[in-house]
Parts: sequence; structure tokens; C-alpha cells
Amino acid sequence: MRQLSFPLGILLAASLAALALSVSVGSVNVAAGELWAVLRGGGEALSRTLVLELRVPRSLSAFAVGGLLAVAGALMQVLLRNPLADPYVLGLSGGASVGALAAMLGGMGGMVISGSAFGGALLSTLLVFGLAHGTGSWTPSRLLLTGVVVAAGWGAVITLMLAISPAERLPGMLYWLMGDLSYARTPWPPLTLLMAVCLLVIPLGRSLNVLARGPLQAAALGVSVRPLEWLIYIAASLLTAMAVTTAGSIGFVGLVVPHMLRLVLGNDQRLILPACALAGGTLLVLADTLARTMIAPEQLPVGVITALLGVPTFLYLLYRSR
Repeated sequence: MRQLSFPLGILLAASLAALALSVSVGSVNVAAGELWAVLRGGGEALSRTLVLELRVPRSLSAFAVGGLLAVAGALMQVLLRNPLADPYVLGLSGGASVGALAAMLGGMGGMVISGSAFGGALLSTLLVFGLAHGTGSWTPSRLLLTGVVVAAGWGAVITLMLAISPAERLPGMLYWLMGDLSYARTPWPPLTLLMAVCLLVIPLGRSLNVLARGPLQAAALGVSVRPLEWLIYIAASLLTAMAVTTAGSIGFVGLVVPHMLRLVLGNDQRLILPACALAGGTLLVLADTLARTMIAPEQLPVGVITALLGVPTFLYLLYRSR
């Protein structure tokens, strides 16, 4: 137990430090003493507004979205037994984006957008696994190739939807698609889902460890393979849909974070899954802070920052997997 709790304690401390940094810096910096005063209920009115009404909700939303994407990536990598699997690469993010954009074009809002995003992510998952299975069996390379093709197809659909969308909505939709936390209203739905899914799947860590070695070996050791695989499908789709609904399409967090953690901590899912929630959240909080301050007062889409980190990592993993 100590071997599991020590790295999680370090990651939790890093998460809190990243959140403190995120709410302190920006167009107006808030000193550490003033930040502490605000968090205790005091401080100046401007600082309270800046910290409590603007930066804290955005930072917590970034933490939740990063955690959702990293846990979804870790689950997909267990399912596919491939370190290149990721909701963005496999087209889940694209499917969720199409569902959300369709609801937006139809004038819908709120829960309808979330439900459409979940439906798109689930449809994309079924397409990838159905097409990759065909009349034969799944192989990691076939699944990955199918996912890349499906993701390209969703990209074409997104382009078509943008082309026919009203001109006044186009800039906002484009910015949202590149990953933007400016429209994150409240962090509580993604944070609640992140905690709920972690509480659901972390107790299954031993079964996931066995499934990562192969379905036949897992079945021989008494694991109910098919229900567990369906649980992973649905959980990864739900996590991706919530992340896309909150902040748009943000790539490569689900690829980079689980892989880096496995290099440092090993491949025990009882540790990797909660570590992904903390490290993914920390990464996206830092990336969003960078996106807000890099060319201030202008802001970059946070998806640009994660792509700059993720693309070389993906190419490195692809090179190593030859």
C-alpha cells in the first residue's frame, strides 16, 4: 500500500501546486499572500472576483478535463494492449465533436449537447471495433489503423458542418474545436464524473492488469472478459464525451500521460489509473496557464499546447513500436 500511496502523494502535491500557480498568474498577478487571504474569505474585492469567479472554475475545469482524457487513454491502452491508443487518435474525440456540433447547429444546448457528444463517442467506438474486427480477429495494428481512418472521416464531417454553419457562429465553433476552456461554465459535472469513474474502475485494477496480458489469459484466470471490455468501452466513451463537451477537442493528453507514468511507475493499473487522473489534470492546468499567458492579453487554444507536446511523443512511440 505504501508503494502505491507515495507516488500518488507526490502527484497530489504537484496538482495543488499547479492549481495555485494557475489561479495566481494571468493578466493581473495575485501574490501568494493575497491568494491565501482570498481563499480564507478575505482579500480585496477585485482579487476575490478574479480568483473565485474566473480562475478557480477555469483551473478546476482544466484539471477535470485533463484527468478525464488521461484515464480514458489508459483504459483504451489496456483494452487494445497498445501504448498508441488514445481517444483522439482512435476517433472518439472526433465522434464526440461531431455529436456536439450537430446539437449546436440544431440550436440545442445543455444536456442535449452532452448526450449528443456521448452518442458520437460511443458510435465512434463501435465503428472502430466493429470495422477492425470484421470477419477475423482484432490485432493492435488493425485497430490503430482503423481508428486513424475513422478519425480522418470524422474530421471530414466536421469540416462539412463548419462549411454549412452560419457565419456568425463559425469563429466560436472553430475556437472550441481547437480546445478552449473559456466556455467552461462549471467544473463540477466533469469533476464528479472523474471521481465516479475512478471509484468504479480502480477496484478492478487487478482484473485490468490481467486483461492487459491478453483476453485468453484473463479468461483462464477467471476474469469475465466481455463484460469488462464493454465496461471499458462505455467508460472511455463517457469520459471522452464529457471532456469534449467541457473544453472541445483536446488531443494527446490521453496518449502522453499514461505512457510517461508507465515509464516511471510500471504498469500496475491500481496505481496508473489514479495517477493518470492527477497527472493528466496537472498537465492540462499547466498547459492552460501557458495558453493564457504566453501571448497575453491574447489567448491560445489549449489544444495547440497539448498538440505541440503530443505530436513528437506520438512519433517517438510510433518509432519505438516498429
